[in-house]
Amino acid sequence: ALSGGAMAAAEEPLSLFALSAAAVSRSMGALERDVWALPGHLLRGLLPLLTVFRLERVEGAARRAGLSTQPVWRKLWDDVMKTRPPNSENITCWRKKFLETFFSNVLHGVLDVSSDWRLNDDHFSPLLHSSPHVSQLTLCNMLQGAVELTAEHNQKVLENLAGSLQILKFQHLLSSDQSIRRSLVLLLHRLIHHGSVSQVSMYSWPVPDTVLLVLILSMSAGFWRSGNALAYHSSPCGLCRAEDKAQSQEQAQEQAVRRGQYSEREWGDGENQKGSSRAPEEEDAEVNGYRVDPRLNSDLSGPRISPLRHQAREVSSEVPCDRTGTQAGSSCCVSDQLSCHPVVRKTRRRVKSAVGKKRRCLRRSSGQYADPEDLYDFVFTVARENNSGLLNSNSTTEEETVENWTSSSPGSPCKRCKKRGGSAGIFSPKVAHRFRSVSTLELFSIPLTGETCRTLSNLLSSWVSLENLVLSYNGLGANIFCILSGLRALARHSDCRLRVVRVSDVFSHVACMELVCCILSAFPQLHTLSVSFDLKNQLEGNRPEGNPGCSEVEIPESCLEQLEIRFPREPLHTAFLLPVLKASKSLQQLSLDSATLPSSQELGLLLEALRECNPNLKKLSFHDVNLAEHQKEVLLLLQDPILQEITFSFCRLFESSTTEFLSEIINAVKRNSSLKSLKLPGNRLGNHRLVALADIFSEDSSSSLCQLDVSSNCIKPDGLLEFTKKLEGHIQKRGGHIQFTHLRLFQNWLDQDAETAQEALRRLKAVCSVVNDSWDSSQAFADYISVM
Repeated sequence: ALSGGAMAAAEEPLSLFALSAAAVSRSMGALERDVWALPGHLLRGLLPLLTVFRLERVEGAARRAGLSTQPVWRKLWDDVMKTRPPNSENITCWRKKFLETFFSNVLHGVLDVSSDWRLNDDHFSPLLHSSPHVSQLTLCNMLQGAVELTAEHNQKVLENLAGSLQILKFQHLLSSDQSIRRSLVLLLHRLIHHGSVSQVSMYSWPVPDTVLLVLILSMSAGFWRSGNALAYHSSPCGLCRAEDKAQSQEQAQEQAVRRGQYSEREWGDGENQKGSSRAPEEEDAEVNGYRVDPRLNSDLSGPRISPLRHQAREVSSEVPCDRTGTQAGSSCCVSDQLSCHPVVRKTRRRVKSAVGKKRRCLRRSSGQYADPEDLYDFVFTVARENNSGLLNSNSTTEEETVENWTSSSPGSPCKRCKKRGGSAGIFSPKVAHRFRSVSTLELFSIPLTGETCRTLSNLLSSWVSLENLVLSYNGLGANIFCILSGLRALARHSDCRLRVVRVSDVFSHVACMELVCCILSAFPQLHTLSVSFDLKNQLEGNRPEGNPGCSEVEIPESCLEQLEIRFPREPLHTAFLLPVLKASKSLQQLSLDSATLPSSQELGLLLEALRECNPNLKKLSFHDVNLAEHQKEVLLLLQDPILQEITFSFCRLFESSTTEFLSEIINAVKRNSSLKSLKLPGNRLGNHRLVALADIFSEDSSSSLCQLDVSSNCIKPDGLLEFTKKLEGHIQKRGGHIQFTHLRLFQNWLDQDAETAQEALRRLKAVCSVVNDSWDSSQAFADYISVM
């Protein structure tokens, strides 16, 4: 009745709603060709009765009719997901949010599509139809999702993800077997090397599997040896084959041109030679039947030298590599390549291989790989290192597994790998072919051993596409200097893009300011640097040799725009911070957290240094810094004509203050037309101080304040209501014009009188945007007593 010639009869909306939802859904197949002709009010009534598949199909028609499907998708979320998503107020497209979460839940088996009639459609393939909307995906536990996505029946799903997925996350990973790792390799190769994934993040891996961890890191950096055993149907990757074919054609054309030029030179010189007509360079440019660029002859002919050896030579002044037992002219073992690094470390004992008891070196020969399942030699070599702490002499099963994966010696790389410029363990950009790599790497709560840090450092040294690096709670300790050496090498690349580095951990191996100076001296191109530590290491000061202290490091002029430092209750000495401020002329944001001020003059010295060295500073933040005795400096900051955002978070501003101090703060803000945001969370304002703050917006004020944060300030409903009434009065006197737009009220005592709180919030929301939460104030009883 909904299609064909009966369209006119469907003008009555009530006749449509009289039908069952299932009947409407069944009718949609015939209706789709006529949906463009539906009147707007009829289409609006039809949308809530559609399945997900049909709702997706009529999205364009609804948009052209001026209708929004967002309320329908939001209701779908509430009915199907039955949870409130985090930051729901910031969600702009509920359609994308629903389909993305739906994809993840179906993939991990936590959602049954038969649980709701709107999901149960014969034409609807859950993974296939929702995959184009997935920009963020999390894989966890035993990587079951990777196995499912690389299954043959999901090839189209994987193709869709390759075009849509931007962020790939790993969480709570466990050790996996060989088949799962092979699936993961295929997934990463398609989504990163031939896809659009730009960010890889790993979370919460207390005891990481070294093999798996280094595999993810190396493939994220763009390295992979695409052997025959790793692609669909035991054949090489189709995209790689297409690239190889195009590259071969280019090389053939170049060689043809080169042959012509060479023949012309011979003819012109009258020195035509008998025998082969090819140039000597071309004679040398053929390796095992494959032609390669003659420019690579130095790397492919004669005794092969590891590209990492070349890389080490470039930084020989910084990279003391242990080459004991490696003869000149022979190729370096993978494990030596991985451990070649500018960090002083203990001499390592090498565990002999379980197969053949021979060191497995990458060298040219005519042999084949012993194991057709061989996978990415250099990744798994790390797992054989005894000092990694993860494999010991008793872990026979794991060692045998690793050997099965890496048993490629004696033998040579496959022809395709040689054509790409080297074997699996070699990832120098000079010789080895590099695939596409990600621009953001984040590691949260994943312990990194010394061996893993050296591998990561070597990857970082040429990871020119990397823009953001986040290392959070990785137990780095002294290995932070190993990471720094990789950043130094990376900084020497003219096309390096790294601009953001964030390092946080429980214990600080060195003083915070010393680490800041070391990072900036190694990488002055950074735009954002964040260093955060919870506790001070008792063994601090036992610095590895070769890593100079803060006073010995010269900081070049940097591009730093944002600096965040969380001190583990360390004294804030302006003398140590001054070299950083002087080198950072472009600094716009400075955040100092949990620092102690050793003297009353220290904050004044800091403010003077900021005025002299950083005229472009726009945002200044203090968190958990006791400013109770620094009222003069606080007022000077509030009067600063350059600062646009000031944060005093849990700084005990009013702990020993008088009423005059609050009045001076209000007058300073009223006269400051440049200040846009004032954040005062955790300073025990109470009701009476909050009410006084309303005078900032009085009719005689020239303030441009837009945002005010008074979270965690012991504010009660009656005080908030009085503040609201006073604010309304000022707005009325100013003719209804006010720039105040945002008020934050998290963790205040608004639950003590719900009715009064609701009235205050209702009236406030007519003035500005209010952000609050339903916080249980009974948990703050101790704070309440202290205020009393």
